[in-house]
Amino acid sequence: MGIEPEPAPQIVVGADGSEPSKAALRWAARQAALTGGVVEAVTAWQYPQWYGAGPAVAGFDFADNAAKVLTQAIDEALGADRPVEIRTRVVHGHPAEVLLGAARGAELLVVGNRGHGGFTEALLGSISQHLVQHAACPVVVIRGPADAASG
Repeated sequence: MGIEPEPAPQIVVGADGSEPSKAALRWAARQAALTGGVVEAVTAWQYPQWYGAGPAVAGFDFADNAAKVLTQAIDEALGADRPVEIRTRVVHGHPAEVLLGAARGAELLVVGNRGHGGFTEALLGSISQHLVQHAACPVVVIRGPADAASG
């Protein structure tokens, strides 16, 4: 029996294409490079809920769209020369629950202070606040570039 190598530390990062999530991707990649870890970039998608409307819009693939947004966010945040291994995961579900599930067993969960939803004036979005309170691993909340200039 040989000695099994230690798995690389996993850093889960929530990415929805917003500027704070791109800042979180950059931070997570730098941290993974320092620790010999891998980054798992995760995005969640849900069917839109409108009063009186069904869950599907004919001809639109929400999962495929979410995957494209995730790929674009990674490309914009990290460019072609990625300093570490980046894995991607696109999951149907509520963002907070998806990220909590993805972070089980992870060394770290990294998110932007707010994403595309909610009030842009909020210092901490409802998703990041929920994750800070409920994650089983340490959570790092990254403020986006516009936030750093104002605070």
